[in-house]
Amino acid sequence: MCERALEVVREAQAELGFDLRVVDIDGDPALEAAHRDHLPVIEIDGVRAFTYFVEPNALRARLVGMP
Repeated sequence: MCERALEVVREAQAELGFDLRVVDIDGDPALEAAHRDHLPVIEIDGVRAFTYFVEPNALRARLVGMP
């Protein structure tokens, strides 16, 4: 699931040109506790936007609608 989610995000990034930071939670107890049951997690400006699946059109709509 994580690889497919990253693929969707990278496609949107190529189209819309936003900064992307990929965070590996393995080995970080705080991140594992916060996110392990919800992977993959996509956050936009620090706010959880998607879990499990990233729908491409919904992602683009969220990104285009941002200031």
